[in-house]
Parts: sequence; C-alpha cells; structure tokens
Amino acid sequence: MQVSSVNGTIPIKVVPATESHDISFRQIHTADGGRIRYRKVCEIDGQQLRQDEIVRGYETTTGTLIPVTDEDLDNLPLPTAKAIEIVSFVPAASIDPIQIGASYYLAATETVAAKPYELLRQALERSSKVAVAKFAMRDRERLGLLRVKDDVIVLHALRWPDEIRSTTQVPVPDVAVTDDEVDAAVRLAETLTGTDVGELRDEYRDALEEVIAAKTGTGSMPAPAEEAPPASAEVVDLMAMLEKSVQEAKTTRGEPATVHPMPVKKKSPAKTASTPAAAKKTAAKKPAAQKTASKRKPRSA
Repeated sequence: MQVSSVNGTIPIKVVPATESHDISFRQIHTADGGRIRYRKVCEIDGQQLRQDEIVRGYETTTGTLIPVTDEDLDNLPLPTAKAIEIVSFVPAASIDPIQIGASYYLAATETVAAKPYELLRQALERSSKVAVAKFAMRDRERLGLLRVKDDVIVLHALRWPDEIRSTTQVPVPDVAVTDDEVDAAVRLAETLTGTDVGELRDEYRDALEEVIAAKTGTGSMPAPAEEAPPASAEVVDLMAMLEKSVQEAKTTRGEPATVHPMPVKKKSPAKTASTPAAAKKTAAKKPAAQKTASKRKPRSA
C-alpha cells in the first residue's frame, strides 16, 4: 500500500496498532467434551465445501445471488484501492471521537520512502493538524485519519458521517439540579483528575484467568464478588452519594479525606392559626379530642 499526498507517493506497510487480550471460548458437548464445529454446506446439493470453493455473493431484492470475485474488487476504478489518499488537513479537535474506529501503524517499506515519510510526519507535527484520508480495506472504501504518535504515523479508521446516528434519537431527562449538587460533582471530577490510564487493568479478564487456572489445578478459585443491592425505587440522596464517592476516591489514592459540610434543608415552619376563623376552628376541635380521651378512661370500680 502507499500514501498519496501533495508531497508525492509514500510506499508504506500497515501494521495493526492494537491487539485483543480477550479470552476466547470453544463450544463443546457437555456429555463428552467433544468440540462442536461448523461446516459450510451448500443448501442446493448438500455438499460440504472447502474455502477455495467459496466466493462472495451479493443478494438482490428478488433473492438472486450475484457472485463477486477478488478480481472484481481488485479492478475497481478507485484511487484508494491500493493507496491511502489524503484529502484534507484539519484541526484534531474537529474530529468527533465517536467516529474513530480501529487503529494501524504506518511504516515506510523502502529506503526511498524514508524521506517523504519523515516529511509528512513532521508536517503533521508542526501544523498541529491531522490528515483526513480515504483508503480501501476489507472490500470497502473507508474514511481515515492520520496523526503522529511517538514518531510513527498512525492511521485511524473513521466512520462516515452518515453512519453516526443523531443525538435527537436519545431521550434527555428533564430534571433540575442545584448548584450545590453540581459543585459536589465537580469536586468528584477534580478528585479523580490525574489518574494514570496506563495503569488500569481488565479486572474481569484477570478473574477469568484465575477461574481457568483453578479448573486446570494450577490456582485457586477467586472469591465471588459481593452481590449488588437490588435497585430501589426510593429517592436517592444525590449529595450524599457524591460526597461519599469523593471520600472513597481520596481514600483509594491515599489522600486525607476532607469532609465538606452538607447543605441542610430548611424545615418549613409549623403551620399556625393566622386568622380568627382558623383559630376558632382549632379551638373547636380541642374539646372533641378531650372528650374522646375521656371515653377511653377505664371506669372506676
């Protein structure tokens, strides 16, 4: 593959920039532990097929299958079929993170590519911009973004603008919050600022590895997680929850916990008789209460 820009054409090699550490499972028969395998069988003649006997097929609205071969795709009249074509340089902040997908490192493949590669790299760094590009991968044209990381040009696959759903499809809660609640939330954000993302671990994967080690006899079974309390329909004290989160975050980081005074809700004053009519009505109820109490008094012998 190559990168095409105003600086010319740069032969490059595309290297995956990420790797998956997910633990994969196989399907097995519970009775004897045998592997469950899937076979590719033609639904017309019932024959099991090899991979070299299978090609892509596009299904039309009428159900007709149109074969599309590798040669058909290789001969597509696209400038991006075998090249990454830079179409624009834009500020990095103009790219919505929701568009970013898989990432790849780009490496110069030949000695002749070293200088134009370095020229593009320094141009990206000095301009503080990123390059928007188009390229073909996995049988389709894609949108991409080029930026620099540790002296290496990185290609991020981007979703096309029409692939991003509108936020108007998401209902937004219509609730009111107080300034004190917002201040508490900001304190929590400030407390958690500075966490080194590079030190975070996939705790689920770690626990799963312990389970596998226990089943193979090389480890012990991890303790079960504490069961979360059931969701309650009661009103949540948001201020108390935020304040508790702040204190827990500080304790975890070894910082002294600072207790902030919680805002005290003012009690509404007791209702008093403010008019002669109300006072008269209250006084009228008093003898009735006394009369009721006297009825409950035990009779003397």
